[in-house]
Amino acid sequence: MTASFRAAPHVGTFAAEHLSPSYPERAARGTASRLRAWQAEALDRYFETEPRDFLAAATPGAGKTTFALRLATELLARRTVDRVMVVAPTEHLKKQWADAAHRVGIRLDPGFRNSSGGIARAFHGVAVTYAQVAAKPYLHQTLTDQVPTLVILDEVHHGGDALSWGDAIRDAYAGATRRLSLTGTPFRSDTAPIPFVRYEPNDEGIRMSATDYNYGYGRALRDGVVRPVLFMSYAGRMRWRTTTGDEMEAVLGQDDTSDVTSQAWRTALDPEGQWMRGVLEAADRRLTEVRHHVPDAGGLVIATDQTVARAYAALLHQITGEAPTVVLSDEQGASERIESFSAGDSRWLVAVRMVSEGVDVPRLCVGVYATSASTPLFFAQAIGRFVRARRRGETASIFIPSVKPILRLANELERERDHALDREGAGDGDLLDDSLIDDANRDEKASDDLLAEYTFAALESTVTFDKVVYEGAEFGQQAEVGSLEELDFLGLPGILEPDEVTELLRHRQARQARRAAERPPTAPVSTPEPMYRSLKEQRSLLNSLVGLRAKLTGQPHGHIHAELRRICGGPAVGQATVAQLQARIELLRRQMQSN
Repeated sequence: MTASFRAAPHVGTFAAEHLSPSYPERAARGTASRLRAWQAEALDRYFETEPRDFLAAATPGAGKTTFALRLATELLARRTVDRVMVVAPTEHLKKQWADAAHRVGIRLDPGFRNSSGGIARAFHGVAVTYAQVAAKPYLHQTLTDQVPTLVILDEVHHGGDALSWGDAIRDAYAGATRRLSLTGTPFRSDTAPIPFVRYEPNDEGIRMSATDYNYGYGRALRDGVVRPVLFMSYAGRMRWRTTTGDEMEAVLGQDDTSDVTSQAWRTALDPEGQWMRGVLEAADRRLTEVRHHVPDAGGLVIATDQTVARAYAALLHQITGEAPTVVLSDEQGASERIESFSAGDSRWLVAVRMVSEGVDVPRLCVGVYATSASTPLFFAQAIGRFVRARRRGETASIFIPSVKPILRLANELERERDHALDREGAGDGDLLDDSLIDDANRDEKASDDLLAEYTFAALESTVTFDKVVYEGAEFGQQAEVGSLEELDFLGLPGILEPDEVTELLRHRQARQARRAAERPPTAPVSTPEPMYRSLKEQRSLLNSLVGLRAKLTGQPHGHIHAELRRICGGPAVGQATVAQLQARIELLRRQMQSN
């Protein structure tokens, strides 16, 4: 598609002072010579009707800032507006917006405070946070109503973070001349309405958010705007102790109850265990491979809280010999550390939420998803930090735990979701059951145990390479960390076209299968194999035997289960380990045989 958008014939005072004669071909971020096709298409869509409200959803890394600032310069040039107000989620993003706006001649004040009272004459507008607006909405209403104003709501879903925030944003910007809402993740996991977003009923009568222009990951990948993402999935065996003193054991990602899955997941993320060290070592090996082709490639570890973030940083220091950059929330100096890392060539950055949304570090190519957050919104925001393409062929590699919620999100990376208002309750509905893991939006500054309801002590963890997930397909099979099978996938070139990624993954998988077929059979082990492969089947067998025993003896099911626990020990069936379930099954069989 050829960019068809052109500036209006009339050029006002703003344009005369700040726009060069080549304005129509000038990129707002200063990183490209012209608009991308989707940006020009979105501008054409906007100027077909020039609506008061416009919602643009574009995949992270596609260039929403460029689109928004091009629209702002055009509306200023036409004298449709005389002021620009940008609302962003974080303090760091305010500075990013101000820097990008400066490159196209729009002067935004990122240092504006509510106590300032007014906007300095030297600026065309301000960049503020949603929290600033919520703290004093009527001040921002006054600033907006003074002159014709364009309000840019960056990552507008934050307008639904709390009822008071949504009300404040409506109050502050109800009188704005134009409002442009931007999002890279056009959905929320709750039913809080997002201000200035239009909702329309679908065929089932459920009100869904309606985007005016949408540019999804699939199309962006085909256009070469974003990188292909490979998810390196790692499994392993976990062992922990509950507060009741019971020792539990499970394989990460095995078909378990939600509480067992949560505890196994948390055990894997324990910085003292072998699983986390093994994954960080594998991720660093992958980063080394990528840096052969992309010399300044960097890696990011996203942690659950501040305590484990510091522990992961210490592990990386041991593994690499280089101290990583650590960024914790909006603490003093956080923005400067991100900017320094972005401009440099050091290997690793460790963060909690500061780099999870909107922050632009284009050289990030390798990620470790070491957090308990499982909401689709947070996952999409986190993966968005790695997908921005600087040149065709760059790939992104994200290391994830082999647990169903995360594997599901990895398989559905290209799925586009809208925000539904009319679901029952405030959960994810058909997206995910977020009761598994706490909401990622909790403030990490309170470095508490994010799974306090599942208090336990991690005892031991092992790590194995599981598979690679790419474009909804899975490649490879379980292998030991450090084996040729794992290194086949970690050693993929750092520069590949999307179709080349699929071809190479298939080739590596076939080679792995050939090695397995040629490998001499291993000597039989002395211990018998497990009676069943999954806890689910063992629970089913135990319940069947209990039912049969109840018929024979006339005893209630609950009484039989309680007696089995008394004799064999261990927790209730839902929390019992493989060995504990087998012990009860064997006891029941002996009892019934003796009768």
